[in-house]
Amino acid sequence: MKKRKFTKVSTWHYIRLVYRSVLFLLILIAYIRFRITHGNEILTQLEDMPTILVVTWAVFVVEMIFRFFPSSYESPGCQKQFARNYIKTGKTDIVIPDNHATFLVALIWIIFNAVFGAFHMLGILDDGIMILLCGFYSVCDMICILFFCPFQSWFLKNRCCITCRIYNWDYAMMFTPLFFVRKSYTWSLLVLSVALMLRWELTFYRHPERFSENTNEYLACKNCTEKLCSHKKQLKSLWKQIEEFTAERIRFLRK
Repeated sequence: MKKRKFTKVSTWHYIRLVYRSVLFLLILIAYIRFRITHGNEILTQLEDMPTILVVTWAVFVVEMIFRFFPSSYESPGCQKQFARNYIKTGKTDIVIPDNHATFLVALIWIIFNAVFGAFHMLGILDDGIMILLCGFYSVCDMICILFFCPFQSWFLKNRCCITCRIYNWDYAMMFTPLFFVRKSYTWSLLVLSVALMLRWELTFYRHPERFSENTNEYLACKNCTEKLCSHKKQLKSLWKQIEEFTAERIRFLRK
């Protein structure tokens, strides 16, 4: 299989995976430390280190603000909403087969997080767990893009991230647990993420032709600036080789 070099879009994805993973591990360590020492609650610890808190907040705010505007460093999956990326195919039939599945995804996500929210309101879970959930979701977001997406495979059945109907829901989904953490800096992230999602949905209902492979040539593989499908195929091929090698070793050891 021919190997492809990372594009600037895919490189940016991997950079975000790294710093989000580091951030999640730092928060996890801080939370474990809090539990062991019974010291200040995790948010108090973070507020005692304002530089870390401000930088983390600012990074996600900047990421979301950039999503409101066209960018060559972002995935075509979230850039298809902009008029400059609408390339007419000459066809008029708007086909978006995964649109109905979006309601199921939204319902499942709301119910799933409502369970954590209920435990939080009952005092079983604290603010630290909700922050950890956000950190975990942020890492999972990049895993979905780079390696495997359960929403794509199990619900939406879309070809790839470029055609994903809910691509710009990611930040709103990521920051859902912050609804239960009553801090100005947490709610500001949630509000901005919801505004980003509403902008996406409004554009979809006003210009659905931009979101359909049938009417927008921008969504064709030849116009992709991400090329993550080739990396995913390489990973699948590597995993298959590992499975075959493991099976062969097991057969050899059983002889």
